[in-house]
Amino acid sequence: MSEKNRDGKRSARQRLAMEREKQKSAEKRRRALIVGGAVVCVLGLAAAVGVLAANSGDDTSDAEGPAVAPSGAGGEKKLAVPVGRAGAPSTLVIWEDFRCPACKAFETAYRSTINELTGAGSLKVEYHLVTLIDGNLGGSGSLRSANAAACAQDAGKFPAYHDVLFDSQPAETDDALADNGKLIELAGKVQGLDTPAFRTCVNEGTHDSWVRDSDEAFRAGDFSGTPTVLLNGRNIYQDRSMTPAKFKQLVEAEAGR
Repeated sequence: MSEKNRDGKRSARQRLAMEREKQKSAEKRRRALIVGGAVVCVLGLAAAVGVLAANSGDDTSDAEGPAVAPSGAGGEKKLAVPVGRAGAPSTLVIWEDFRCPACKAFETAYRSTINELTGAGSLKVEYHLVTLIDGNLGGSGSLRSANAAACAQDAGKFPAYHDVLFDSQPAETDDALADNGKLIELAGKVQGLDTPAFRTCVNEGTHDSWVRDSDEAFRAGDFSGTPTVLLNGRNIYQDRSMTPAKFKQLVEAEAGR
């Protein structure tokens, strides 16, 4: 075999080996993204907090006015949106972000059970809205959608609009919910919500400061990420053995005492 042929085969083997390494690296990155998106939307490190601070003026309401809580808000500093009977024997506290894929996964799995239990009067839910993904990835979709949800609460339409926002959630890196026009369009899926008052509330960012206060309370709470789900103070989302059926049993057992 000539020296030229040997060199050619050696180069071909090297190129093949390099291509295989590239494919392995790409597959590792793909798996990491899948795992990271499916488990929990995790709090960013100091750098992510810096991004949040840098982007805090990117939304439509740059001026930081006094916090305006939505109608019927309760809890400490009125940062919770309550759903269900006030005197229910069990309380479920949920911290979530409308851009968070893990929050949508939780809602998909537990929504029907939560609705059943709140309808029966055995469970009250307190929703707290967070802007975690805005801080981690940039943009303002978490803030804008949370403000719109608070506007829906003013109209007595929070539960239905909350569900529409999660059902219509874009990819985590897609900041589509930053568009007030999109949020108003989605309000059309909730009967009676798309009104002049709702549109003004969305476009003016009426509850922006309230949402920011809620996000600050979340960070001060030393939670690991979203969703954070507390049943009567117990963090059930971190319990990997928890299922909707087991959750229902816990609530009904409390109601039967």
